[in-house]
Amino acid sequence: MTKCNTESIDFTTCKSRLVQADFTGGDITSDGGVVLLREIDRRLKLTASIARRFSDARRKKQIKHDHLSLIRQRVYALCLGYEDLNDHQSLRNDPLMQTALGKDNTLASPPTLCRFENSMGRREAIAIHEMLIERFIASFSKSPEELILDFDATDDRVHGHQEGRFFHGYYDHYCFLPLYVFCGDQLLVSYLRTSSNDAAKHAWAILSLLVKRLRQVWPQVRIIFRGDSGFSRWRMMRWCDRNNVGYIIGQAKNSRLNGLSAALHKQAETAYTKSREKQRLFASITYAASTWDKKRRVIVKAEHSRRGSNPRYVVTNLAGDEQELYDKVYCARGDMENRIKEQQLGLFADRTSCSKWWPNQFRLLLSSIAYVLLESIRRLYLSGTELARCQVDTIRLKLLKIGAIIIRNTRKIRVLLSGSYPHRKLFTRVAVLLAPG
Repeated sequence: MTKCNTESIDFTTCKSRLVQADFTGGDITSDGGVVLLREIDRRLKLTASIARRFSDARRKKQIKHDHLSLIRQRVYALCLGYEDLNDHQSLRNDPLMQTALGKDNTLASPPTLCRFENSMGRREAIAIHEMLIERFIASFSKSPEELILDFDATDDRVHGHQEGRFFHGYYDHYCFLPLYVFCGDQLLVSYLRTSSNDAAKHAWAILSLLVKRLRQVWPQVRIIFRGDSGFSRWRMMRWCDRNNVGYIIGQAKNSRLNGLSAALHKQAETAYTKSREKQRLFASITYAASTWDKKRRVIVKAEHSRRGSNPRYVVTNLAGDEQELYDKVYCARGDMENRIKEQQLGLFADRTSCSKWWPNQFRLLLSSIAYVLLESIRRLYLSGTELARCQVDTIRLKLLKIGAIIIRNTRKIRVLLSGSYPHRKLFTRVAVLLAPG
């Protein structure tokens, strides 16, 4: 039977040896990898750039925690897996977390962080998005030839009676409907919206702003807009045609599209009947819905298998082979959905439980900043390793959640990691690459 007292805790013996625990280990953290977050943030100047864009109306003489420290505390905690403000009641005393923020005293309390979040508004949201785009531009050493901008919306289930709460029939619950924009793995936009509006709401305006800024830097870059059928809006396509922007967008199937491509579907069905193997045939047709301004090219995928017919349609202004455009260009957008899942599942982007709208937008952006830090580690420092394509929660588990002893004195702060740490070589590789020099 386990014996517990104020001095030690006895457990079941192991090979006739007493197993005993006590709380005399000194300063120990379970987040030894936070030093990597500190260094990648220093390299990117991410949180520092954001804090410089914020104005602070508080009385300077009464401020204990500036905006930079508050942003870093929230973002680093999200990276480490702490989703709730209540987690900071104990985390604020973590010696290595304090070191990561450049401090040696107690960090901000949950009420302080809550007041900070509730002070955020539209101006701060714009400032963070401007920073995300500038960081994306700075990630290129030379002008890219082509950029594919992936747009997608997802549901963010609400936690109560928040401002902007609406029921969504498709998702069958009350939720927000944030819009994400990625280019490859890099995040450009995470824009919180109500679920009472069209899934494509404001997408056109955001696309226009992105194209304008990117072409200011790279006038000759080829830009392609990619999205699912929720973004099939003829005004957006007309704007793309007029502004030399490519697009490849899913098109919802309907009886007219099925009729125009009936011969191809019949051909796929006949071939399957003969071979009993799944058939995939591709072709192009010209099509215009009753509300469109003109006819456009639609790629038809006629698929038939033991499950029956599975038609798919994609509208595009891109030239090229139908199957290559569908398989290699359009279907590649599925990887963006994994990036959204990383944010929602791994970095708690759906923890939008504030009562007011703009604090929830700010929380979404805090998760976005955390994603940028971890994605940058993955893209810049884990390339060619076993973690080159891992999820952010795997990076957290293997590189950040490490037990360490902290020894602090007036001359040095020592972080003593376990000698049996299984990813020692990988951690050392990343740390050396991030080291100042």
